[in-house]
Amino acid sequence: MLTRLTGAVAAGCVLALAASGSAVAQPRTTTARVWVTTVDRAELLHERAPVAFRPGTSTEVTITVDPAQTYQRMDGFGAAITDSAADVLYRLTPAQREDTMRKLFDPRSGIGVSFLRQPVGSSDFTAEAQHYTYDDMPPGQTDFTLRHFSIDHDRARILPLLKKAKQLNPQLKVMATPWSPPAWMKTGDSLVGGRLKDEPAVYAAYAAYLLRFVLAYTAAGVPVDFISVQNEPQNRHPSGYPGTDLPMRQEAKVIEILGPLLRLFSPRTKILGYDHNWTTHPGDVGSTPPGEDPETDYPYRLLASPAAKWIAGTAYHCYSGDPSAQGKLHDAFPDKGIWFTECSGSHGPNDPPAQIFRDTLVWHARNIVIGTTREWARSVVNWNIALDSDGGPHLGGCGTCTGLVTRQPDGSVTTDAEYYTIGHLAKFVPPGSVRIASTSYGTTGWNGQIQDVAFRTPDGTIALVVHNQNDDPRSFAVTIGGRTFEYTLPGGALATYTWRA
Repeated sequence: MLTRLTGAVAAGCVLALAASGSAVAQPRTTTARVWVTTVDRAELLHERAPVAFRPGTSTEVTITVDPAQTYQRMDGFGAAITDSAADVLYRLTPAQREDTMRKLFDPRSGIGVSFLRQPVGSSDFTAEAQHYTYDDMPPGQTDFTLRHFSIDHDRARILPLLKKAKQLNPQLKVMATPWSPPAWMKTGDSLVGGRLKDEPAVYAAYAAYLLRFVLAYTAAGVPVDFISVQNEPQNRHPSGYPGTDLPMRQEAKVIEILGPLLRLFSPRTKILGYDHNWTTHPGDVGSTPPGEDPETDYPYRLLASPAAKWIAGTAYHCYSGDPSAQGKLHDAFPDKGIWFTECSGSHGPNDPPAQIFRDTLVWHARNIVIGTTREWARSVVNWNIALDSDGGPHLGGCGTCTGLVTRQPDGSVTTDAEYYTIGHLAKFVPPGSVRIASTSYGTTGWNGQIQDVAFRTPDGTIALVVHNQNDDPRSFAVTIGGRTFEYTLPGGALATYTWRA
């Protein structure tokens, strides 16, 4: 219940101000716009009637928003146009593809995806018959001069889609991440597993390879804003897809060579370290070679190494641990940024569609949308932006992953829960927005309460994202600057509220 100023008190305030000769500022009532997504799909980023602010406070659980207390500046929200995603999008008719791209990237008619994390070469999500990099050689041969380097593979589908995305959203940022160096640089001469050879010439060649990618993409019209040197460097035994066991010492060596090269030839491109889970996965600890350190403090060691001078910050994934790891690293290295760069929706092989949508929406809302951003993440990035109804195509790796959109067997395109979890951020929080203080009662571990995160956009708009963790409706209040509104959200719902401060 809202508590309002009484007429007598209000009149007394007016008389006091008038007596002092001060200008009288009348209480100003504004409204907040409201968009809601519900777990039963009855509302999907649906704009409801606006809600009015009123002077006073409330007896409901209250979210207090304080724009004066600021945290990290946001770089964007999105996913990845993997080779698989590109294949799916190119299986659409031209009109369908145009419509789908607009739904994904247009900030007005779509959700305004503003961050893409692009594989450098093949990941597990490729439509090709075999995995690839941009400088593959026959077994036993090398190419230290990178004479055979080429991004031609990406020119047919991936680059046109990236350029279209940038056309639809000029604020789009792009990150590049390799799943493996070329096999000739690795022990075992394979893209799947193994390590980077511990040789100075190989470190130099790999850094040059990554630079060549950045320059080639830039020349093709897709500048690279961020790069990491290895996806999931502690995933020592990937299941049939590219991966590299890259100990911290080796990652640091590559970065110490790559950093000066980027500063000279592509200063806009910032290096992100680690690019793996909040905590080292128990399976990765168990697969550590005998006698070696599992490096469960990998990102701490990396930021304490000489390579740190070239590192903008740390990238995290969602597959082990929880977002509090981000805050702990930020506390230890407050001058380095945090980016959240991968989390794929997934499900049991026999889960019905309604359960998949509900479970994905509530877990991502709690842990990814709100959990990561309240723990200093400057980006929120899912995995594939588009897949088919079988969770593919893929070559190894995940067989039950979901994207933001799905191409159905009849050729139609449907939106998944991740479209809405990303949309509740991307559509309302453009790059350059700043997270601001807000009280939150929910936890990433689930406690059935109201959970939220707030931002101030470059034009001064306040965007508040709220999730009701409980299965039942929950009422709450939002207050800012002495003005308050009350609202009730359905169980499991995710909502975004916007207003001018």
